[in-house]
Amino acid sequence: MKNTDQWARPWPDQAGLDSRVRAAIAGRRSWICWDGATPAATITADPQEDPYWSEVGPAEPAVYVHRLVVSRKYAGAGLGAALLDWAGQSAKREHGARWIRLSAWTTNQGLHRYYRRQGFLFAGLHPDKGYPSRARFQRSAARVPPPGLALFRQT
Repeated sequence: MKNTDQWARPWPDQAGLDSRVRAAIAGRRSWICWDGATPAATITADPQEDPYWSEVGPAEPAVYVHRLVVSRKYAGAGLGAALLDWAGQSAKREHGARWIRLSAWTTNQGLHRYYRRQGFLFAGLHPDKGYPSRARFQRSAARVPPPGLALFRQT
């Protein structure tokens, strides 16, 4: 944990978090990046409408990113950015998505800065003050990643 209360307790509780994670895995919406036998990062990218985005403008095809996590051992290598680019490209290609959207932990300003550096624009706070990830960000799914060495391959 990096000086934040994010992940300090499961939301809304452990059973709710476990249920969402299991459903995303079963629905083939979660991916793990492996470095040999070591899990390096994970991302969930879901083309289903996220209820925390329902009142933002007209409905447009989007993919909603959840639980982007990079192991501290791999921090700074660009793996999170590469996964976000992959999620946007896959969403556009497979679902005709126009946007990649996410809800970030409300109090994690460092995470907000990270998403801005990845080209995401702030899209307002969700009005539910009980929801811990109220800060919404989005960027075009058509963004082309910078050229360079691929950090992972999909198998």
